[in-house]
Amino acid sequence: MPGVLRLVLGDQLSDSLSALSDLNPAVDVVLMAEVLAEATYVKHHKQKLALIFAGMRNFAQRLTARGVVVRYVPIDDADNTHGIDTEVLRALAAQPFSELVITECGEWRLQARLESLRSRADVRVDMREDDRFVCSRSEFEAWARGRPDLVMEFFYREMRTRTGLLMEGSSPAGGRWNFDADNRKRMPHGLHPPRRQRVAPNPIARAAIADVARLFPDNFGELDEFGFPTTTEEAHAVLDHFVSDVLDTFGDYQDAMGAEQPFLWHGLISSALNMGLLLPLEVCRRIAGEYEAGRAPLNACEGFIRQILGWREFVRGVYWLKMPEYGLRNALGADRHLPWFYWSGESQSACINDVVATVRRHAYAHHIQRLMVTGQFAMLLGVHPDQVDEWYMVVFADAYEWVEMPNTRGMATYADGGIMGTKPYAGSGAYINKMSDYCGRCRYDVRQRTGPDACPFNVLYWDFFMRHEARLRDNHRVGYAYQTLARWPEAHRREIQDEAERRRAEYGATPVEG
Repeated sequence: MPGVLRLVLGDQLSDSLSALSDLNPAVDVVLMAEVLAEATYVKHHKQKLALIFAGMRNFAQRLTARGVVVRYVPIDDADNTHGIDTEVLRALAAQPFSELVITECGEWRLQARLESLRSRADVRVDMREDDRFVCSRSEFEAWARGRPDLVMEFFYREMRTRTGLLMEGSSPAGGRWNFDADNRKRMPHGLHPPRRQRVAPNPIARAAIADVARLFPDNFGELDEFGFPTTTEEAHAVLDHFVSDVLDTFGDYQDAMGAEQPFLWHGLISSALNMGLLLPLEVCRRIAGEYEAGRAPLNACEGFIRQILGWREFVRGVYWLKMPEYGLRNALGADRHLPWFYWSGESQSACINDVVATVRRHAYAHHIQRLMVTGQFAMLLGVHPDQVDEWYMVVFADAYEWVEMPNTRGMATYADGGIMGTKPYAGSGAYINKMSDYCGRCRYDVRQRTGPDACPFNVLYWDFFMRHEARLRDNHRVGYAYQTLARWPEAHRREIQDEAERRRAEYGATPVEG
């Protein structure tokens, strides 16, 4: 009797994957394929490619050790058709199968191609839910139905109640759902972040790194400091280190930034979560257990769990609820090119240069660097959201469209018009100065609003609110900006607008043609 062909993608490296739940090693075959269609739809960071290839190869070896037959197609296989769908069809033609089993994938683009196999394959296609997430797509749709606004905080509370995480009966632990107000401390002068444990590449990862260096030499980024986990065991070791050495002060300093401090107090598990090497609910239960055992403070544990159980689940729900139309949104009419220094790191702003240098070396930056430095600056410049999306997809090892697009097109640039957030996350240089030591290292003066030495965040911040006054002036969450603008003479407003336009031209943020 023919067995079943089971597809496993590069972000589905979980023993509990629904496509593998009823696997029969005696007759079934698992298909895994490294294809150019996925490796090149954006010009991914070299470390991201190495991470995915290494993770896939390690997982294939894990399955083989269990006696599972794996049809593995490497990136340089001469017969590789370089499409996931076409590799499925090639496998189906190679031997008889009774069925094709697929776990729904994370990106709308690829899901559409896999759905087309229902009519193109000559066997039954069983498309299964990705139940590694806490909230299914249908459950999120039911939660969102009839709500005029999708507010993450309300969704998060429902997830806490459903899972029982950090709950005392029907009430949140500590009497509060959210300890965000306690988690906004700047790193004090003289305080050194904990020493972070990175993962030395295993032999399979080293081979993947060499393949990427050979096959993708012109892609952005460096490979020398690759330190991502590529197996479940390595991912759990990274989580163990975070829990034992970092978690207790994570809450206090999760929003802090520091020059030449790429990792600070962050978990460094986002890539492992997004590939499936760790599961979100198991991670949240581990963190909640630390609070319950008295080994970590509530503000740290709640803040960490909120990022996974709240934010990560929420952005995935919004993505699938709103796609494909969501990927076309440009509510502010942003129409400028992304400046070249997002790739070169050769601006005159210390904060931007530091973040770009970090992503080049590590394919990583933490959430405040993404939101309030690179994302906010792109929004203030008026960069077209397509170009912002592409940059984030390229430079970060943990970037997949379902998590990247709502964060950039929604949170960072307000291109979705308020679906993800009730206000644009715009800030002047004062915010960066408050949360980092960047400004003391910068050639610009964070205290100046205009002039050649003024911090560009300042002039672009005020210009942003003037350019979008018709849309934003009735938003009570940014009313303070318009109260200030109302007190300024027209000549000063014009001065700011003229200087902002000069800055955009200087940075190469010119209008996108067409």
